[in-house]
Amino acid sequence: MEGEHAGLAHTPDRGAAGCRSLDDAGSYAGRSLVGLAGLFESANPFEVAVAIAAANAHHNRPDRTGLSAENGLEVFDPKLPTVVVGRFPRLAQRLPDAVVLEQNPGPGDRPASDAPVLLPGAAQVAITASALGNGTLAGLLDLCDPKATVALVGPGTPLAPALFELGIDVLSGLVVTDPEGAARAVAEAGAVRALKRHTRLATLRRG
Repeated sequence: MEGEHAGLAHTPDRGAAGCRSLDDAGSYAGRSLVGLAGLFESANPFEVAVAIAAANAHHNRPDRTGLSAENGLEVFDPKLPTVVVGRFPRLAQRLPDAVVLEQNPGPGDRPASDAPVLLPGAAQVAITASALGNGTLAGLLDLCDPKATVALVGPGTPLAPALFELGIDVLSGLVVTDPEGAARAVAEAGAVRALKRHTRLATLRRG
């Protein structure tokens, strides 16, 4: 999503439940970011992704102050019980004892269905930003101990203070510093690695 500033969002798998073609394709250009963000309530995950990108274009601005350049996982104490929803690069180096919940578990991962057992006992919880788009974030937050430190982490994380009201303590996402380069990378089917040189890490903490 690109206007005065650019915003990113994770595109859902086309085969995911509820995904269908965008009936209003071609009409999104020129709409206000507020109007596009209102699509978050859509039943179509593709429109939800548009809404998240619009929110990021507003909140994840390169001229915004009060942001740190740390990775959201770096705020955690590796000695405390930690559950991570979604697998992140170099997680084993940052949090070697963390328990990982995955919808498609790999070696050493636990299935997402174990969340009701594992999340209530975690002192620290990191949740992938894709949970915001696939509708699972609210349920995951409900399972967390109110005293736990909770971080929403990933390129699509909106650095929106309103998310703190949901019980999130740390927001960590990407700020697009080179909109043209980022748009070119996306158009050429580039993933997060291809976007790195056009973005920078940014983290916002509660309070």
